[in-house]
Amino acid sequence: MTRQASPPTQTHPDQTTLRRALSEIKAGRFEPMLAVLRPYAKLDDPQVQTLLGLCYAGTYEPRKAAELFCATATKNPLAQHPLQDLSEIMVALDRREDVLPVCREALKLTPKDARVHETLGGMLGQMGQFDEALEILREAVALRPNNTLAANLLAMVLAEKGNMEEALDVLHTVKEEHPDHAGTLSNIGCVLSGMGQLEEALDFYRRAITYRPTNAQIRLNHSITLLKAGRYAQGWAEHEWRFKLPGHTSLPPEQLMPSLGPNTDIRDKRILITQEEGLGDTLMYLRYIEPLARRGAIPHLWVPDTLGDLCRRVTGALEVQVGGSTPEYDWHCPFISLPRVFAATEDAMGAAVPYLKADPDKVRYFSGFMPRNRKLNVGLVWGGAPRPNLVGPYMVDRRRSMNLSTLAPLASVRGINLISLQKGPYAEQMMDPPENMVLYDPTDDLHSMDDTAALIMSLDVVVSVDTSCVHLAGALGKPVLMMDRYDNCWRWLHNQTTSPWYPELRIIRQKAPRAWDGVVQEVTHTLEQMVKQKRKAGR
Repeated sequence: MTRQASPPTQTHPDQTTLRRALSEIKAGRFEPMLAVLRPYAKLDDPQVQTLLGLCYAGTYEPRKAAELFCATATKNPLAQHPLQDLSEIMVALDRREDVLPVCREALKLTPKDARVHETLGGMLGQMGQFDEALEILREAVALRPNNTLAANLLAMVLAEKGNMEEALDVLHTVKEEHPDHAGTLSNIGCVLSGMGQLEEALDFYRRAITYRPTNAQIRLNHSITLLKAGRYAQGWAEHEWRFKLPGHTSLPPEQLMPSLGPNTDIRDKRILITQEEGLGDTLMYLRYIEPLARRGAIPHLWVPDTLGDLCRRVTGALEVQVGGSTPEYDWHCPFISLPRVFAATEDAMGAAVPYLKADPDKVRYFSGFMPRNRKLNVGLVWGGAPRPNLVGPYMVDRRRSMNLSTLAPLASVRGINLISLQKGPYAEQMMDPPENMVLYDPTDDLHSMDDTAALIMSLDVVVSVDTSCVHLAGALGKPVLMMDRYDNCWRWLHNQTTSPWYPELRIIRQKAPRAWDGVVQEVTHTLEQMVKQKRKAGR
């Protein structure tokens, strides 16, 4: 008699295989990893089941993903739900929409699991679907009334929607029950800072720091409010806590450039100045390169390609590098740390405007793009860089940017030419402009910030939301009307219409969250006055 062979015993994948699977999943390669992991589907292993669930979610099988996630989560009701892992991965891949069906299936399977509500509500809030997000998060709070996470998420979505007072009410209720919860205290500070109540906000941040003195995010938020209040010296020092967060720099902390004192000798020291966050930050802090060189240092700027040519004309920029590997240096310093370096010197505000210069040949070239009708040439920017793979910048962009249709009243201003400076996704809105709006569009010829700088020199004024174009035009010494969001960036201080950084900048700010109509009305009136002045001057 022939004996039938037994089926092979299912083995467990080794940790190398699991780490590789997670890395590939984070890169969006769900289908190949599903093939790798499927042979282990019957293993009772939370790590394997979670990875399989991620693969099913990424290959558009939300029910299978939810079943695996919920089975894993039910075994450990106090742990973070696997849906949160899915949320973070999909945000990084700009696939937020694909989180929602998995969460909805999970709700059907485990309707009483507050963690599912929290993940779904948080994602809906990120996507601007505020009403449903609030409904879901209120259910989460009802399911776990003593849980600080659900209530804090609810408050943050309320604040994001613009219901600041209601957000504070929620947070204060949590504070009464959990007076030592640093996250709640910090979030109260965040909402108050957005409302411009800076001293009260700072008090709550200080209380949060008492309980969590080494929490880098709380310390960074504290620094932003200090800077918004104009407390620069303390704010710059506190802002260095950002290095404790991932992604800011891979360079060694022991070689970070120290703050300059009266007797600090930096002659012949090679300072590697590095790009850290957005283009606007770099454009703002290029003002410190000339003071560095004046002290005998050798500034070596390492910048993105779009800034290369512009940076080469900055006084004192002895070396400008685009791409490549880390060069030799004595100290390194991200652009955002330069104000801290100079805080105790006579150059605390850097070189005077204009510290950027456009290419004369390009200025002549782009002047040919301007209409020859003696009208006021107005550069226009209505949207920033969305950066959808990052939570914070993505949500800020929704508040600082607007739809081109919101600027429809500008079409009624007689005596102006509207010149688009808009790049990126928002530029697509020019395909359907407001009625009677004529937009000149030279942006196909703008391949770098150096090109944009040359075009700006032929404009009379730049009208922009809070983007890198504001910094570029301001640093060139050109007039700017900045349309600012209610919870403005610290750079523009609080309750100010001018800026110590850019003398030709005028700030026109929302009076309430997401309320652009009053801003556009004031911009319209200001442009009308500028037209009258131009005509009176006979230009």
